Amino acid sequence: MLKEFREFLMRGNVLDLAVGIIIGAAFTTIVNSVVEDIISPLIGVLTGGIDFSEVVIPLTGEASINLGNFINAVINFLIVGFVLFMIVRVANRLTRQQEEEKAAEEAAPAEPTTDEKLLVAIEKLNTYLDRQQV
Repeated sequence: MLKEFREFLMRGNVLDLAVGIIIGAAFTTIVNSVVEDIISPLIGVLTGGIDFSEVVIPLTGEASINLGNFINAVINFLIVGFVLFMIVRVANRLTRQQEEEKAAEEAAPAEPTTDEKLLVAIEKLNTYLDRQQV
């Protein structure tokens, strides 16, 4: 059972998934830092010093809508979405180029085999010998 579990873990899909999750978590930390430490302060400067993380719409009692947190989450989503779009776009372009190269290789005439080259040489030799006999 342990051997089966190890084989399961060593399959490509599980390892790829694990790497993707780890990189995704690290990327999320970077995006959060960019939004909270760079973009939000810049937006705050442009809007007269408003700190979006503290923008709330008060409701009755202690309830409130944290509009700033929502804006930060939307900015995070847009950044992650854009980066993923660029990654998929590059991957699609590379895949398309590989398919085009493969199609070009398949469309190109195949190099003659050794037997075909020998046959052509024999035919040329026969033609030459026929001309010599005339």
